[in-house]
Amino acid sequence: MHTPGSADVLKLEVTSTPQLRHSTDILIRLKAAGVNPVDTKLRSRGTYYPDKLPTILGCDGAGIVEAVGDKVTRFKPGDEVYFCNGGIGGHPGNYAEMTVIDETFAANKPANISFAEAAAAPLVLITAWEALFDRANLETDESVLIHAGAGGVGHVAIQLAKAAGARVITTVSDDAKARFVTELDADSVINYKQTNFVAAVNDWTNGTGIDLGFDTVGGKVLEQTFEAVRFYGDVVTLLEPDANTNWKTARLRNQSICLELMLTPMHQHIREAQMHHAWILGECAKLFEDGRLKIHISHALPLAEAAEAHRLIEAGGMMGKVVLAID
Repeated sequence: MHTPGSADVLKLEVTSTPQLRHSTDILIRLKAAGVNPVDTKLRSRGTYYPDKLPTILGCDGAGIVEAVGDKVTRFKPGDEVYFCNGGIGGHPGNYAEMTVIDETFAANKPANISFAEAAAAPLVLITAWEALFDRANLETDESVLIHAGAGGVGHVAIQLAKAAGARVITTVSDDAKARFVTELDADSVINYKQTNFVAAVNDWTNGTGIDLGFDTVGGKVLEQTFEAVRFYGDVVTLLEPDANTNWKTARLRNQSICLELMLTPMHQHIREAQMHHAWILGECAKLFEDGRLKIHISHALPLAEAAEAHRLIEAGGMMGKVVLAID
């Protein structure tokens, strides 16, 4: 993209091959790139680094290591990796054939999933993991309400919570999505268009409320979630709270409110936190290989159709993830 705007600003162009710049860098031949809602926002509103245009979008990638710096210890040429790095306007992103990243930001690709599945996973996995475990300290036998359970973050959050031994109730908008999240082993499903989710959660918990409310939607949903969470419970949101949010219920119930933005370490260059992201991907790789985690791809498009991928996401109602296949 040379300028912010509609999906049409995304153009397929030839650029120079990225080079190793540091001794711990690895050069990766990308096989697939994940497409996330944040990509569409950065494209339309402008990136974190508006003075560094043109730029390549795409935070998520998966591919094969082509070359390594002389101090790289974790990978060698031929290794298959997946990662979340670049794509916010500074370091070039992954809508490309090649990229260079520091070795500490990558993890070994799970052996039993495709490159497309691996590329679809990092951002949503890290987001869900940090929200559930790093922010809210979700534990075995606790209960969690996950909003938009059929979405990119929601469908992996359900699986991570279940793998940790938690009980999950989730909201969806139609019957197809209800069937989808049921197949992911959600314990209870609420069609929020037909049923008041606060009433449903309180019925499900015999009036005590949920231990953790995970808001992936924002707006009034955050405020309504306070009423579904127990006294001294936790609420985590991925969105910036609306200026008009009424915090009274959360305050009266002594709830802990946490904000989750997984892009912070990359934006603020917090190396230890980026290394933690790679550790999360390593832990999730074990879950993939044990058959306890899967990623749902709704659309796989060629790299040249990145603009169409953005249009699909902006249309809303997406179930799972969109990826770009790179050949």
